[in-house]
Amino acid sequence: MTFIIFLIVLGILVFVHELGHFLVAKGAGVKVEEFGFGYPPRALKLGSKWGTLFTLNWIPFGGFVKIFGENYEENLVYKKEQKHTVPSSFTEVSKKWQAAILVAGVTFNIIFAWLILSLGFMIGLPTPIDNDYGVAVENPTLTVIEVISDSPAKEAGLRSGDKIKSLSFGGDQILSDLNLENTSYFINKSQGEILVKIDRGGEIIDFKITPNTKIGGDRKLIGISMDMIGTLSLPIHQAIYEGGKTTFDITYATIYGIGDLIGKAIKGDPDISQIAGPVGIISLVGDATKLGFVYLLTFMALISINLAIINLLPFPALDGGRIIFVIIESITKRPINPKIAGSLNTVGFALLILLMLIVTYRDILKLF
Repeated sequence: MTFIIFLIVLGILVFVHELGHFLVAKGAGVKVEEFGFGYPPRALKLGSKWGTLFTLNWIPFGGFVKIFGENYEENLVYKKEQKHTVPSSFTEVSKKWQAAILVAGVTFNIIFAWLILSLGFMIGLPTPIDNDYGVAVENPTLTVIEVISDSPAKEAGLRSGDKIKSLSFGGDQILSDLNLENTSYFINKSQGEILVKIDRGGEIIDFKITPNTKIGGDRKLIGISMDMIGTLSLPIHQAIYEGGKTTFDITYATIYGIGDLIGKAIKGDPDISQIAGPVGIISLVGDATKLGFVYLLTFMALISINLAIINLLPFPALDGGRIIFVIIESITKRPINPKIAGSLNTVGFALLILLMLIVTYRDILKLF
């Protein structure tokens, strides 16, 4: 079931991305030859509309739009055969339109994240009781925000989003009146192993954890960050505003994080431990689904923003790389050599596939 949900989430995000390319290309008068759901080989022709063939393909990861003339080599061959320019070709419209077509997918992903985060604020997003929204949260519960690596909580299996229901040790020492102060005091004064009862998406699970002083020095800790989290529902106008503000904040944080990762890679100290491939994302989708629909919405927004930022990187085979080609052509006033452009895109695509395989291999190792 988790895999199916993953395919649905991925399909929606890629559809939104490709829809951006499709609509702006149509607006520029550029011919879109095919809009494919999934990747070839082709399984079914869904029909033609607006001069575009819509297809269903066998590989269910994502999709694509085939814009006429976007492939430099194909466009060059066509023009030689026809002996005239092609008004509906990607390379024959203005550089501004070319850039707009290329950046449209990214723009749609950001807008989509804004919409679903706004929907989340209307439905009810998990929010700390101390917030700046001016609206009280409902049903606040002590919730795990972060689990520190190599901590007792991490080793036991606690996860972000787990709701703490009670703590106990020695059989008769039970803490059910939970707040940040009481819980921290209880853990610090505990003797030996404690029993932590949590609610994970409606499933009640008991964890046996032994606090220690390795993290907190003179204080016993289990290695988690906690907060009182409740459900916050906002009126539509405020939800749209807060959705946009949250989208901006997440986008900024994502750009900073990716920039830091690239900077470390340039210095020869790459850290891909925090990068998730398809296997890792499937696991995260499963976790979000267990926590509830609104968590899945938030996770979808995060992935949509990440997809947008990564696609803007100035790397061959990505939208950002193609935008660089357009900028170079604008400066030099002549087209890039089709063979050079094709080779760079091929190499870039191969490197991306290699990175995905490495990350997927690491994700699989984490499962065991």
